[in-house]
Formats: sequence, C-alpha cells, structure tokens
Amino acid sequence: MLKFICYPKCTTCQKAKKWLDDKGIEYDLRDIKSDNPTAEELTLWQGKSGLPSRKFFNTSGLLYKSMDLKNKLPGMSGEEMIQLLASDGMLVKRPLLVGEDFVLVGFKEAEWAEKLKI
Repeated sequence: MLKFICYPKCTTCQKAKKWLDDKGIEYDLRDIKSDNPTAEELTLWQGKSGLPSRKFFNTSGLLYKSMDLKNKLPGMSGEEMIQLLASDGMLVKRPLLVGEDFVLVGFKEAEWAEKLKI
C-alpha cells in the first residue's frame, strides 16, 4: 500500500490527492504536521528516492525561511539535515508518495504517472 504524506491545507497536496483519487489509486494518508516523519523514515526514504537530503526541504515554507536554512544547509551533513527535517514536519517538502521501492518528493504529475505506470 502506498503512503501519501501531506499537509491537508497545502494546495499542491490537495491537487496530488485529487489526482490519486481520480486514478483510483489506494493509499494510506498521513498528515505530516500531526505525524512527523522520524529520522529513520527520512533516511530510508532519502535512500529510496535517490535524492540528496537537501531536496527533502520545503524551501518555500515560512519555517525554512525564518531559520535561514538557505544559508545554513550548505554547511550541514546529510545526517544533520535528516535530524533537522525530523524535528518539524513543516520543514519537509510535500507531498511525499512512498512506495515499496520508490519515494516521490513533491507533486509532478508526469513523474507520478510514470512511476505508478498510469
């Protein structure tokens, strides 16, 4: 079963959810604000995604900007970034679609369709 990790108030997440629903794709929904991913989950997902840790940050979020992470991330290790992401779900780019052998970060319809073979 796919895991759909989102922030319900996020318009991109709403778009992705509607897309999944319209395609009849089943998933478990998880609110990233109330059920923040753990460092272990993030480490696993980062490995499955093939993306660097910094790609998991919600760079347009208020928290990201208020913490000046644009200037801090380049000096951080991947492990430090994962710990920071695990500290607050609002730092994590969303939505996340977690499958058996893949993780998609952010909603790009073509990428999701290709990965889900639609």
